[in-house]
Amino acid sequence: MAFISDNDYKVVIGDNALKIISQVSEDVRRSAEAQAQEEIASYLRPKYNVQQVFEADDDERNPLIVMYTCDIALYNMVATMPNRMGLDIRKERYERAIKWLEGVQDGTNIPDLPLPTDEDGNETASPGFLIASEPKQQYNW
Repeated sequence: MAFISDNDYKVVIGDNALKIISQVSEDVRRSAEAQAQEEIASYLRPKYNVQQVFEADDDERNPLIVMYTCDIALYNMVATMPNRMGLDIRKERYERAIKWLEGVQDGTNIPDLPLPTDEDGNETASPGFLIASEPKQQYNW
């Protein structure tokens, strides 16, 4: 089952424009969606369980991830159309999606997404840097 449905696209694009873009072949559409998912996963993978994010069903899916997956997929599909119709709005929404993902990556935006788990199902902290030092020593001579 695909992560994105036809109904999901209606949130980010009008029905008429969706019909025009939907004339792109099904293979191109599925490829654009897979590319969008992988692009999003590349930003989320260091901190979140990406497999669970994209395997979620219907209402369990994060609405922002759904919207940005649609935006990025539409941006990729528009690139295959003659004269790149509607490229300006698609590019603007694509850049907004990437900006949000960069915010997630640097910790500015914190979405409600599943964290990675170990073999026992316990949430694990994402790998990062531990900055510490020894206790301050005082030398009185």
